[in-house]
Amino acid sequence: MSGGRRAAIALAGAAASVAAVALAGLPPAAPGAPVAEVAAGDGRGGVKKKSIGRFSSPVHVAAAPGVRALYVVEQPGRVRVVRKRKLGRPFLSIRGKVRWGGFGDEQGLLSIAFHPRFRSNRLAYLYYTNNGGNNVVAEVRARKRNPLVARRKTLRTVLVIRHPGQPNHNGGQIAFGPEGLLYIGTGDGGGAQDPDDSAQDRGSLLGKILRIDPRRSGGRRYTVPGSNPFVGRPGRDEIYSLGLRNPYRFSIDRNRGKPRIAIGDVGQSAFEEIDYEPLGRAKGANFGWNDFEGFKRTSFGRPPVPKHEKPVLAYGTHAGGRCAVVGGLVVRRSRGLRSLWGRYLFGDFCDGVLRSFVARTRKARGSRRLGIRVPGLSSFGRGRGGKIYATSLNGPVYRLK
Repeated sequence: MSGGRRAAIALAGAAASVAAVALAGLPPAAPGAPVAEVAAGDGRGGVKKKSIGRFSSPVHVAAAPGVRALYVVEQPGRVRVVRKRKLGRPFLSIRGKVRWGGFGDEQGLLSIAFHPRFRSNRLAYLYYTNNGGNNVVAEVRARKRNPLVARRKTLRTVLVIRHPGQPNHNGGQIAFGPEGLLYIGTGDGGGAQDPDDSAQDRGSLLGKILRIDPRRSGGRRYTVPGSNPFVGRPGRDEIYSLGLRNPYRFSIDRNRGKPRIAIGDVGQSAFEEIDYEPLGRAKGANFGWNDFEGFKRTSFGRPPVPKHEKPVLAYGTHAGGRCAVVGGLVVRRSRGLRSLWGRYLFGDFCDGVLRSFVARTRKARGSRRLGIRVPGLSSFGRGRGGKIYATSLNGPVYRLK
C-alpha cells in the first residue's frame, strides 16, 4: 500500500452528534490485544469497553447472509467468528498457504466475501497472497449444518493474479455486487511510479477492479460475464475498471437500487484519493494512474490517458500526519448512527482519525472528522443490521454506536 518513499506501510462528518465515543485518549493496544466493543459514553465522560477475545492483526470484518455472527479476517491467515459477543472456533485457517511478513507487511489474508446465496450454497471467497508472492482468490464451503466452520478440504483456487517482483501494492478487497458477481481490487504490482505501466495495461490484471462469476462452471474455475467492458476487445476479459494504484479497500453502495462503487486508492507521494462512481459508469472507466495522482498530472506517466475519472476527494499524502487512505463505506440506516446516514466513512492508516463526507458522485462535500481515532486503522466493515466496524492492526475491532 505504501508509496515509493513509504516502503512497508501496510494499509494505509459528524462529530459529537455521533453516538460513538472518541478513542483519541486511549493508548494504542499491543498486537494481539483484546477486541473492544465501543459503546456510547458511560455518563462520566469515559468509554465503555468489553473484551471478548484476542485477534492477530485484524484487517477485515464481514457478515454472512442469514448468519447471526461476525467474521473477522486476521492477516496471518485465519478467519475468526464472533457470535453472541463471544469469540468461538475459527471459521478457517490457511496460515500455511499465506505469505505474511509481520506487522506492517502488505501481504497476507486480506478479505473475505460471502456468496449472496450463502444460506443455501455455503460458499465463501478469500483474497490472499500465496507463498509465491502472487495474489489468489479462493473458494471455500462452510459445513452444511454449521455456517460458522468451513470445510478446509473444499478450498479451491479460483483465480491467481501474478504479482512478480515487489511485495507491496496487492490491493486486497473482494465484494459481491448487486448482480451476484464478484468484484476484486488489485494493486499495480508495487515499485515507485508503476514502472511496468501495469495499471494502464489492459493485458494485465494489476491496478484494476476485476469482475467475475467465481463459481466453477464445467471445466472452468470461474467465468467472465459477457457484459464486462473488454470482452471481445483487446485486454483481459476480467477487467471492469483500470488505472488504479492500490485500491486496498473499496465498497459497493446499494443506494436504493442505484449501486455505486467507492474506492480508496492509496497515493504515492503527493495525494491520497477517493473515487465514487455509479457502478455502471465505472464499467470500462479509467481512473488515471500512473498519468494522474489525485487531480494532478504526474511527471512520469506515458503517454497521458485521453480521458479519466477524477476523484471526488483527494488530500495530501503527508498532510497532518496522514500517509495512506483506508477506504470505507457509505452508512445506510445503521442504528445509532443517524447523523452519518448517506455519508461516506473513511480514514487513514497513519493518523487513524475517522472522517466522513456526503456521498456525491461529482465532488465530495462536507468532509469532517468524527472525533474518533483508531490507532493502526486497517479497514471498515458492515455487520448484521448495518452495524459498522473498524479494525486496528494493533488487535482491537471496534463497533461504532
